[in-house]
Amino acid sequence: MIAVIGFYVFAVILLASATMVVTARNPVHSVLFLILAFFNAAALFLLAGAEFLAMILVIVYVGAVAVLFLFVVMMLDINSAEMREGFQRYAPVGAVVGLALLAELALVLTGWHFAPTALQIRLSPTPPNVHNTAALGDLLYTRYIFLFQMAGLILLVSMIGAIVLTLRDRRATRRQSIARQTARRPADTLVMADVAIGAGVAETGILRPLPPAGSEPAHGAGSGVADTTKGH
Repeated sequence: MIAVIGFYVFAVILLASATMVVTARNPVHSVLFLILAFFNAAALFLLAGAEFLAMILVIVYVGAVAVLFLFVVMMLDINSAEMREGFQRYAPVGAVVGLALLAELALVLTGWHFAPTALQIRLSPTPPNVHNTAALGDLLYTRYIFLFQMAGLILLVSMIGAIVLTLRDRRATRRQSIARQTARRPADTLVMADVAIGAGVAETGILRPLPPAGSEPAHGAGSGVADTTKGH
Protein backbone atom coordinates (compact mmCIF):
# COMPACT_ATOMS: atom_id res chain seq x y z
CA MET A 1 0.00 0.00 0.00
CA ILE A 2 2.84 2.42 0.85
CA ALA A 3 4.57 1.60 -2.45
CA VAL A 4 1.39 2.38 -4.40
CA ILE A 5 0.92 5.71 -2.59
CA GLY A 6 4.57 6.59 -3.14
CA PHE A 7 4.27 5.75 -6.84
CA TYR A 8 1.35 8.11 -7.37
CA VAL A 9 2.97 10.88 -5.32
CA PHE A 10 6.27 10.70 -7.21
CA ALA A 11 4.49 10.35 -10.55
CA VAL A 12 2.35 13.45 -9.96
CA ILE A 13 5.35 15.51 -8.87
CA LEU A 14 7.32 14.24 -11.87
CA LEU A 15 4.61 15.25 -14.33
CA ALA A 16 4.15 18.64 -12.67
CA SER A 17 7.88 19.40 -12.65
CA ALA A 18 8.26 18.24 -16.26
CA THR A 19 5.46 20.59 -17.26
CA MET A 20 7.13 23.47 -15.42
CA VAL A 21 10.39 22.76 -17.27
CA VAL A 22 8.65 23.65 -20.52
CA THR A 23 6.35 26.41 -19.30
CA ALA A 24 8.63 28.31 -16.89
CA ARG A 25 9.72 31.69 -18.24
CA ASN A 26 12.96 31.85 -16.27
CA PRO A 27 15.58 29.42 -17.67
CA VAL A 28 17.13 28.98 -14.22
CA HIS A 29 13.75 27.88 -12.84
CA SER A 30 13.41 25.44 -15.76
CA VAL A 31 16.72 23.77 -14.86
CA LEU A 32 15.73 23.57 -11.19
CA PHE A 33 12.43 21.91 -12.13
CA LEU A 34 14.41 19.53 -14.35
CA ILE A 35 16.52 18.51 -11.35
CA LEU A 36 13.33 17.93 -9.36
CA ALA A 37 12.00 15.76 -12.19
CA PHE A 38 15.20 13.69 -12.17
CA PHE A 39 14.93 13.07 -8.43
CA ASN A 40 11.33 11.88 -8.72
CA ALA A 41 12.20 9.66 -11.68
CA ALA A 42 14.99 8.14 -9.58
CA ALA A 43 12.46 7.48 -6.81
CA LEU A 44 10.23 5.67 -9.31
CA PHE A 45 13.21 3.55 -10.39
CA LEU A 46 13.81 2.64 -6.75
CA LEU A 47 10.19 1.54 -6.37
CA ALA A 48 10.58 -0.60 -9.50
CA GLY A 49 13.66 -2.30 -8.06
CA ALA A 50 16.17 -0.68 -10.44
CA GLU A 51 18.45 0.88 -7.84
CA PHE A 52 21.39 1.05 -10.25
CA LEU A 53 19.45 3.20 -12.73
CA ALA A 54 18.22 5.37 -9.86
CA MET A 55 21.75 6.07 -8.64
CA ILE A 56 22.98 6.71 -12.19
CA LEU A 57 20.14 9.18 -12.73
CA VAL A 58 21.02 11.08 -9.57
CA ILE A 59 24.81 10.97 -9.86
CA VAL A 60 25.22 11.50 -13.61
CA TYR A 61 22.22 13.54 -14.68
CA VAL A 62 21.59 15.58 -11.53
CA GLY A 63 25.17 15.82 -10.31
CA ALA A 64 26.76 16.58 -13.68
CA VAL A 65 24.43 17.30 -16.59
CA ALA A 66 21.71 19.33 -14.86
CA VAL A 67 24.20 21.29 -12.75
CA LEU A 68 26.20 22.03 -15.90
CA PHE A 69 23.02 23.29 -17.58
CA LEU A 70 22.37 25.47 -14.55
CA PHE A 71 25.82 27.07 -14.63
CA VAL A 72 25.62 27.62 -18.41
CA VAL A 73 22.19 29.24 -18.14
CA MET A 74 23.34 31.46 -15.27
CA MET A 75 26.40 32.61 -17.24
CA LEU A 76 24.43 33.40 -20.39
CA ASP A 77 22.91 36.83 -20.82
CA ILE A 78 19.46 35.75 -21.96
CA ASN A 79 16.94 38.41 -22.91
CA SER A 80 13.52 36.83 -22.37
CA ALA A 81 11.69 39.62 -24.16
CA GLU A 82 13.87 39.20 -27.23
CA MET A 83 13.35 35.44 -27.22
CA ARG A 84 9.56 35.84 -27.19
CA GLU A 85 9.51 38.24 -30.14
CA GLY A 86 9.26 35.52 -32.80
CA PHE A 87 6.75 33.35 -30.91
CA GLN A 88 3.73 34.33 -32.98
CA ARG A 89 5.64 34.03 -36.24
CA TYR A 90 6.79 30.46 -35.55
CA ALA A 91 3.67 29.34 -33.67
CA PRO A 92 2.05 27.64 -36.73
CA VAL A 93 5.20 25.63 -37.43
CA GLY A 94 5.40 24.57 -33.78
CA ALA A 95 1.74 23.59 -33.81
CA VAL A 96 2.24 21.39 -36.89
CA VAL A 97 5.25 19.67 -35.32
CA GLY A 98 3.34 19.16 -32.06
CA LEU A 99 0.36 17.63 -33.87
CA ALA A 100 2.68 15.29 -35.78
CA LEU A 101 4.29 14.11 -32.55
CA LEU A 102 0.86 13.66 -30.96
CA ALA A 103 -0.29 11.55 -33.92
CA GLU A 104 2.84 9.38 -33.64
CA LEU A 105 2.23 8.84 -29.93
CA ALA A 106 -1.40 7.90 -30.64
CA LEU A 107 -0.30 5.34 -33.24
CA VAL A 108 2.19 3.85 -30.81
CA LEU A 109 -0.37 3.59 -28.00
CA THR A 110 -3.08 2.08 -30.20
CA GLY A 111 -0.75 -0.50 -31.76
CA TRP A 112 1.07 -1.44 -28.55
CA HIS A 113 0.24 -4.64 -26.67
CA PHE A 114 1.77 -6.81 -23.98
CA ALA A 115 4.06 -9.63 -24.98
CA PRO A 116 2.86 -13.12 -23.97
CA THR A 117 5.83 -13.58 -21.61
CA ALA A 118 5.79 -10.04 -20.17
CA LEU A 119 4.16 -11.12 -16.90
CA GLN A 120 6.76 -13.81 -16.25
CA ILE A 121 9.60 -11.38 -17.01
CA ARG A 122 8.12 -8.82 -14.62
CA LEU A 123 7.81 -11.35 -11.81
CA SER A 124 11.37 -12.63 -12.35
CA PRO A 125 13.41 -9.71 -13.75
CA THR A 126 16.81 -11.08 -12.68
CA PRO A 127 18.26 -14.58 -12.31
CA PRO A 128 17.96 -16.13 -8.83
CA ASN A 129 20.59 -15.20 -6.23
CA VAL A 130 21.83 -12.31 -8.43
CA HIS A 131 21.32 -8.67 -7.54
CA ASN A 132 19.91 -6.22 -10.06
CA THR A 133 23.21 -4.34 -10.31
CA ALA A 134 25.17 -7.55 -10.94
CA ALA A 135 22.71 -8.66 -13.62
CA LEU A 136 22.89 -5.28 -15.32
CA GLY A 137 26.69 -5.34 -15.19
CA ASP A 138 26.68 -8.78 -16.77
CA LEU A 139 24.55 -7.50 -19.65
CA LEU A 140 26.59 -4.35 -20.24
CA TYR A 141 30.13 -5.62 -19.74
CA THR A 142 29.78 -9.23 -20.90
CA ARG A 143 27.03 -9.80 -23.43
CA TYR A 144 26.84 -6.33 -24.98
CA ILE A 145 30.38 -5.11 -24.31
CA PHE A 146 31.02 -4.30 -27.98
CA LEU A 147 27.89 -2.15 -28.29
CA PHE A 148 28.65 -0.48 -24.97
CA GLN A 149 32.17 0.43 -26.07
CA MET A 150 30.89 1.70 -29.41
CA ALA A 151 28.41 3.97 -27.63
CA GLY A 152 31.23 5.35 -25.47
CA LEU A 153 33.40 5.90 -28.56
CA ILE A 154 30.59 7.82 -30.29
CA LEU A 155 30.16 10.04 -27.25
CA LEU A 156 33.92 10.65 -27.12
CA VAL A 157 34.03 11.62 -30.79
CA SER A 158 31.06 13.97 -30.37
CA MET A 159 32.74 15.62 -27.36
CA ILE A 160 35.99 16.11 -29.29
CA GLY A 161 34.04 17.52 -32.25
CA ALA A 162 32.23 20.01 -30.02
CA ILE A 163 35.55 21.17 -28.53
CA VAL A 164 37.15 21.54 -31.97
CA LEU A 165 34.20 23.48 -33.39
CA THR A 166 34.07 25.90 -30.47
CA LEU A 167 37.84 26.40 -30.16
CA ARG A 168 39.06 29.77 -31.36
CA ASP A 169 42.74 30.60 -31.84
CA ARG A 170 43.10 34.18 -30.69
CA ARG A 171 46.39 35.64 -31.81
CA ALA A 172 46.12 38.69 -29.55
CA THR A 173 45.85 36.60 -26.40
CA ARG A 174 48.96 36.64 -24.24
CA ARG A 175 50.09 33.16 -23.37
CA GLN A 176 52.44 31.85 -20.77
CA SER A 177 55.94 30.89 -21.90
CA ILE A 178 57.47 28.45 -19.45
CA ALA A 179 60.84 28.47 -21.22
CA ARG A 180 61.19 32.27 -21.03
CA GLN A 181 60.20 32.29 -17.38
CA THR A 182 62.72 29.67 -16.35
CA ALA A 183 65.51 31.25 -18.46
CA ARG A 184 64.98 34.74 -17.07
CA ARG A 185 67.81 36.16 -14.95
CA PRO A 186 67.45 38.64 -12.09
CA ALA A 187 69.46 41.23 -14.04
CA ASP A 188 66.82 41.20 -16.82
CA THR A 189 64.03 42.43 -14.57
CA LEU A 190 65.63 43.82 -11.40
CA VAL A 191 67.32 47.21 -11.11
CA MET A 192 68.97 48.38 -7.91
CA ALA A 193 68.58 52.17 -7.45
CA ASP A 194 70.15 54.45 -4.84
CA VAL A 195 67.33 56.78 -3.81
CA ALA A 196 67.98 59.63 -1.47
CA ILE A 197 65.91 60.03 1.66
CA GLY A 198 62.76 62.03 0.91
CA ALA A 199 63.15 61.79 -2.87
CA GLY A 200 60.20 60.66 -4.96
CA VAL A 201 60.02 57.97 -7.58
CA ALA A 202 60.69 60.55 -10.31
CA GLU A 203 64.22 61.00 -8.97
CA THR A 204 65.09 57.48 -10.12
CA GLY A 205 63.84 58.09 -13.67
CA ILE A 206 60.84 55.80 -13.35
CA LEU A 207 57.45 57.04 -14.50
CA ARG A 208 54.17 55.40 -13.55
CA PRO A 209 52.28 55.42 -15.84
CA LEU A 210 54.66 55.74 -18.77
CA PRO A 211 54.33 58.93 -20.88
CA PRO A 212 52.70 58.72 -24.31
CA ALA A 213 54.93 57.91 -27.24
CA GLY A 214 56.71 61.03 -28.61
CA SER A 215 56.09 63.21 -25.58
CA GLU A 216 58.85 64.80 -23.51
CA PRO A 217 59.25 63.49 -19.98
CA ALA A 218 58.56 65.80 -17.10
CA HIS A 219 61.35 67.75 -15.41
CA GLY A 220 63.37 65.52 -13.20
CA ALA A 221 61.88 62.36 -14.63
CA GLY A 222 63.37 59.83 -16.95
CA SER A 223 61.98 58.02 -19.93
CA GLY A 224 60.37 55.24 -17.96
CA VAL A 225 63.52 53.15 -17.59
CA ALA A 226 65.58 53.18 -14.44
CA ASP A 227 68.85 55.04 -14.57
CA THR A 228 71.41 52.34 -14.04
CA THR A 229 74.17 54.88 -13.36
CA LYS A 230 72.63 55.48 -9.95
CA GLY A 231 72.34 51.84 -9.18
CA HIS A 232 74.90 49.51 -7.78
